[in-house]
Amino acid sequence: MSTPDGSPAPGWYDDGSGTGVQRYWDGSSWTQHTIPAPQNQPAAPGTGYGAPGGDPSAAAYGAAYPGATTATARTVHPLGWVALAAAVVGFVFACIPGALIIGWVLLPIAFILSIIGFFVQGKKWPVVTALVLSVVGTIVGFIVFFTVVSDSVDEAFGGSDVTVTTPDAEDSAPAEDEGAAEETETDTEQEAASEPGSRDNPVPIGSVISGDDFDVTINSVQLDATDAVMAPDLYNEPAPEGFTYALINATITYTGAESSFAMAVGIDYVASTGEVLAAYDTFALPPDPSLGIDELYTGGTTTGNTVIAVPAGDPGLIRVTPGYFADEVFVATQ
Repeated sequence: MSTPDGSPAPGWYDDGSGTGVQRYWDGSSWTQHTIPAPQNQPAAPGTGYGAPGGDPSAAAYGAAYPGATTATARTVHPLGWVALAAAVVGFVFACIPGALIIGWVLLPIAFILSIIGFFVQGKKWPVVTALVLSVVGTIVGFIVFFTVVSDSVDEAFGGSDVTVTTPDAEDSAPAEDEGAAEETETDTEQEAASEPGSRDNPVPIGSVISGDDFDVTINSVQLDATDAVMAPDLYNEPAPEGFTYALINATITYTGAESSFAMAVGIDYVASTGEVLAAYDTFALPPDPSLGIDELYTGGTTTGNTVIAVPAGDPGLIRVTPGYFADEVFVATQ
């Protein structure tokens, strides 16, 4: 229906805003009178209502309400930024051994916030990034933690630096002629291939073996000292068949802090076939003074004997451990 001039007849028309609002057309122009769109009726897509009947004044209403025709741009919810910040800071601290605890606190918080962030309005890239960082950061944190623990265990129980001071070569080396010089030089080169104090290159008797807390010197070794061991104590057990009692005399000096006991030093016998034999393998008390029961403060020294049953005629080695977690050093018995 239209007026004689061709414009739409007066009435209620969709104003073109896309919200479903009805606006009154008086036949020549839009009025300010509107009827809200029904709530149970979806809004019609907004195409600007062309001027009814081509009236220029009506065209204004197609652009007068642009806010209703374009959706508001989505922004990042503040929760997303908080989750992302917690994840980034937590990840950084998770990589620092001394600040792991901070990372372990922040990363779970970032994980929870990122999960919540998926259910709030706003752009999702910050919460997605926070979720990924929190998971990866936790994995990195565990790797760093176990690395630190492993290093600490190795430092505490992985042995200590041990040095060996051998007797003066001039005093211990026998005189040799020129013909034997070449052979000695060859032997020296072979021994240099293995570290002094190893099974392949044991240090001589009289060497000072120094650990973090103890200095140990093997003064003498008697591989067949059964008579000397059995004579002073009637309760000593005879050496097993095929074995003899070896008598080892050693000096122990404590160099650590506070005090410790000489028994912290290990002195064992390693047979040529590889078996390790200790004093507690058989019941035999050494001739006085015995070694291992003395408490020593810094600088304190004790000298005593240790008895070990060893295979008769076996050219084994003495193994010295200068402290509970110190590295072992082998000493020749002859």
